[in-house]
Amino acid sequence: NTTEPTVTVETLDDVPEHVLRGLPEDVRLFPSAVDKTRLGVWATKSILKGKKFGPFVGDKKKRSQV
Repeated sequence: NTTEPTVTVETLDDVPEHVLRGLPEDVRLFPSAVDKTRLGVWATKSILKGKKFGPFVGDKKKRSQV
């Protein structure tokens, strides 16, 4: 009898309300194209080069930490 590992899938219910409220108008959270168990950030229309978003709320990580 083998036991399948439990896979946790991230949902919008896992995202704090302030994060959802802070998303720009044309940005949405949907399942990631890289990891289907996680949410990814998707643009619903083109974002102009140089566009700035903020303020950033969270912990900045080095590339080697993610």
